Amino acid sequence: MITARQSRAARALLGWTQETLADKARVSLTALKRLESENRLEVYETTRDQVRRALEAAGIVLLSTDKGEGVLLHHDGIPQDTSRSS
Repeated sequence: MITARQSRAARALLGWTQETLADKARVSLTALKRLESENRLEVYETTRDQVRRALEAAGIVLLSTDKGEGVLLHHDGIPQDTSRSS
C-alpha cells in the first residue's frame, strides 16, 4: 500500500506536480490530494492502486520494511555514473 509520504517523495524524484500524477494515474486531483494528506483521510484502495501503478510505470520502486518506508527511482537498469571529472 502506498503511503502519503511515498507518493510525495516519488513525485519529487520524478519532478511531477500533483496535477501530473493525477493525470497519469487517471484519478481526480481531489483524490490524489486526499491520498497525500497527512490527516489520514479515507482513500479508496483503487485510487491507491492506480497511483502506485502510475509511479511504478515511471520507474519508481516503493520500499517498505519494519524500519521504515521510502522510494527509489530506477533508471531502466542502466548504471548511473556518479563520478565527477573535470
